[in-house]
Amino acid sequence: MAKLVLIRHGQSEWNLQNRFTGWWDVDLTEKGVAEAKKSGQMLASSGVSFSEAFVSVQKRAIRTLWIALEEMGRTWLPVTKDWRLNERHYGGLTGLNKAETAEKHGDEQVKIWRRSYDVPPPPMEKGAEFDPANDVRYAGLDVPMTESLKLTLERVMPYFNSEIAPKLKAGENILVAAHGNSLRAIVKDLFSVADDVITGVEIPTGNPLLIELDDNLKVVSAKYLDADRATELPKF
Repeated sequence: MAKLVLIRHGQSEWNLQNRFTGWWDVDLTEKGVAEAKKSGQMLASSGVSFSEAFVSVQKRAIRTLWIALEEMGRTWLPVTKDWRLNERHYGGLTGLNKAETAEKHGDEQVKIWRRSYDVPPPPMEKGAEFDPANDVRYAGLDVPMTESLKLTLERVMPYFNSEIAPKLKAGENILVAAHGNSLRAIVKDLFSVADDVITGVEIPTGNPLLIELDDNLKVVSAKYLDADRATELPKF
């Protein structure tokens, strides 16, 4: 059996400001740094030995992983960064305050953009203030201009299945540091969560989710290491 740990990055600056973040590269807050440190301490205490880590190319996830590995005494662990583990692209909502957006467009419309499985927000205009298309880390890529959770899953899971799943099937323990929606995509697949249920699954910041998998990558057990901040897990 293999163990997979999923860590959503610690609180970010735009989490604190209640803004849609998506692909924009914001840093951790002091609370986010503390959450990352606690994640590393809990992982060190768990006794799980990891062979490799995977992370998005966004600063808040990368710093969370760095800090956690330092707390674990595992800064030497091989780390693979890939944009396909990035957060969902929030399109034209990127940078907007969530409460102000609800006042402008109505709670129901914003709820659809945020929580429906397959309805993306309005696309970002090319050259907009928060357009990541000219960011060097995405050179040569067809950068999306908006994404639903369904579209996010369609880029995350092929990567997971080709790069991470074979290592788990070989019995390796893997650590993944990413984002609320990219991790939600992995959880949807592993736990076989229905489309209309997955959008209600909340993944707390800076709280490692430890999943034990059998040889066929079926979930045997799952728990958040910080029980005080745990949210309800899907049935398996």
